[in-house]
Amino acid sequence: MDQKLTAIFSKTGDMKYVSHLDLIRMFQRASRRATLPVSITKGFSPHLKISITKALRLGVESTSEEAIFYMDEKLEPDHFVKFINEHLPAGIKVLSARGASIDAERDIHKCNAA
Repeated sequence: MDQKLTAIFSKTGDMKYVSHLDLIRMFQRASRRATLPVSITKGFSPHLKISITKALRLGVESTSEEAIFYMDEKLEPDHFVKFINEHLPAGIKVLSARGASIDAERDIHKCNAA
């Protein structure tokens, strides 16, 4: 079952100097270390399907950034928060997560388009 997890995270302290691309790599490494079932892209250079909705400028702290994780298996949002936070460095912390089925989301978009 495909699932889309939207995670709210904070980026504080020295982590405010981490770039957008490095932040995505950091989440990819933490997901692998936590053995989370994150989907992998198809193509020549496969990578974990993780996206951050808005890129922050360097040197800016935030306590409510949003990242989207596409999962291969259903995972409880509370478990996701616990597992990934164990593998993230100080200054990056996932505060909460909410999940939605990708199929259900597609149905909503089809209804809105009609």
